[in-house]
Amino acid sequence: MTVSAELEAEIRRLFFAEHWTVGTIRAQLGVHHEVVTRVTGLQSTQRVAPPRRPRYSLLAAFQTFLGETLAQYPALCATRLYDMVRDRGYVGSVRTLRRYLRTVRPVRRRTVFLRTEPLIAEQAQVDWAYVGKGTVAGGERDLWVFVMVLAFSRMLYVEFVWDLGAASLRRSLVRAHAWFGGSPRQWLFDNPKSVVLARHGDAVRFHPTVLELAGIFHTQPRLCRPRAPQEKGRVERAVRYVRDRLLAGRSLRDVAQGNAAAEGFLREIAPARRHPRLPDRTVAEVYAEERTRLLPLPAVLPCVEVLEPAVADTTAFVKFDTNLYSVPPMAADRTLTLAADDVTVRLLDGATEVARHARCWGRHQTVEDFTHRAALLAHKRGARDLKGRDRLRAQVPGTDVLLARWVEAGRNVGSLVGRTIKLLDLYGPEALSAAVAEAIARGTQDPGALAVLCEQQRNAQGRPVPVAVTLGAHIQDRDVLHHDLGGYDEGK
Repeated sequence: MTVSAELEAEIRRLFFAEHWTVGTIRAQLGVHHEVVTRVTGLQSTQRVAPPRRPRYSLLAAFQTFLGETLAQYPALCATRLYDMVRDRGYVGSVRTLRRYLRTVRPVRRRTVFLRTEPLIAEQAQVDWAYVGKGTVAGGERDLWVFVMVLAFSRMLYVEFVWDLGAASLRRSLVRAHAWFGGSPRQWLFDNPKSVVLARHGDAVRFHPTVLELAGIFHTQPRLCRPRAPQEKGRVERAVRYVRDRLLAGRSLRDVAQGNAAAEGFLREIAPARRHPRLPDRTVAEVYAEERTRLLPLPAVLPCVEVLEPAVADTTAFVKFDTNLYSVPPMAADRTLTLAADDVTVRLLDGATEVARHARCWGRHQTVEDFTHRAALLAHKRGARDLKGRDRLRAQVPGTDVLLARWVEAGRNVGSLVGRTIKLLDLYGPEALSAAVAEAIARGTQDPGALAVLCEQQRNAQGRPVPVAVTLGAHIQDRDVLHHDLGGYDEGK
């Protein structure tokens, strides 16, 4: 700080004539203390004491051992080294050892990275990000988001998934290429098990699914080095962008909810952001240029269903992903082909589809088609009561709670099942399901109460009074042909 000659003279007078201290002069004149020391010449006369060199006499016998150990393991922590030298006779403190290690530990060299720019339509980078736990029937599942970014234009594809297996990767890759409208010449992955089966240095054995899709899309799969996330920095930044712009402030606990939110994000928000290397252009504008350079897609996109043999047990169920899916009784105790994606589960006997169900992502659930159970029970004689129970279980949630209450109360379960079946035939499954849920909440289980609740449901919906019509066995079911009744007025 430069001060005037008058102020310098005043500082010297107060210091040498009046014997004011540096702090007093600084406070009274409002100048920095370094100005006072410079003007008074204290800087040149002030002696700086040489630093004290710590003594390491207790470590003298262990310095060779410590040097060899640090040369082999330069990042080994001081506490572990302390345990090692203490076992060898060291009696000093860990504090003394820490001071010594600061003087001899090898300096870690900072890694220098080479900045590279990909060619247009050359590379797409792939990664997943953990979203959280999602509640499903029978437990919880991990919810993930699949992210694929074109390295040149930074165009994104995002999809929420329940699993990270090879089948999930296949679905996401096919849908991402359909979204981009073409395929890049290279995929860059991390090292997940769904991509690489084994790796030793540069020797890599890719998963057959990845190799199959690479052949179809004419793309080369590549891997980052282990523990080198900087090699796929574009997808890492894309994941951070997805977290900040899509996931932040949202409570996503379901795949359908996440993908619904991602649809608008991919179409409106992500393409409108500025390109990080070309700030005068948006991602959408750069992508429009890159899309013309992408490799064309095959005429027919690869199937995203997982195909595997499945054995239908003697109860006419097939187990897949901890869940049971029903099949017709004629397919029981046979080997079928299971074709499943993230929405539908199909069961094939040769080329014939014998069953189709919505994919259940719960755990240890039973997915049953009532027609399959009805066909099976039609072949069983003397199972009238069991047939009613199965029908109630298939069409009315909460049936098991009612059955348990009837058993605990000592009621005639068969009679109560028959009365409840009549309510099902009269009012339908929706009204009876609502009545059963309300009855369970109220703690009652009597069919009479169920009938009252069903009637309340009917009144609330404004439906006509149901009438049970019982026809004799001698009357055959026939279609009635309607004809013109005007002739009756003319006396015909």
